[in-house]
Amino acid sequence: MNVHELTPILNVSDMAASFAWFEKLGWKKAWDWGEPPTFGAVECGKVGIFLCLNGQGSRGDPEPVQPGDTKTGGVWMSWWVESPSAVDAAHDFALKHGMTVTRAPLDETWGVREFHLRHPDGHTFRVSAGLGKG
Repeated sequence: MNVHELTPILNVSDMAASFAWFEKLGWKKAWDWGEPPTFGAVECGKVGIFLCLNGQGSRGDPEPVQPGDTKTGGVWMSWWVESPSAVDAAHDFALKHGMTVTRAPLDETWGVREFHLRHPDGHTFRVSAGLGKG
């Protein structure tokens, strides 16, 4: 087997709100299916994520039980950006736009700078960049 692409599927409670959340971060709505839509996709560069209304997986808690909580369920993914300064810029943007940040930017011992961003349905995105990349 030679896998050439992987697309995660997020269980969401509101398609329009999820599309809007991703679009606020610079992602684009790629397509949707159904009337009203029950499945769709967002993309950013070569990366895509499917969104499924109330199906295909589970959601996490919209708010962490405590700061930095890693046991609230949902899907966890790493978004790799071009540099540590881009991590900080994304963090500042998220805060400015009232998005839920569950962990501030930190230089990790494994050689990345990252912060944690929570989707309204409890999915967590680790916005990361390798250290030493500017």
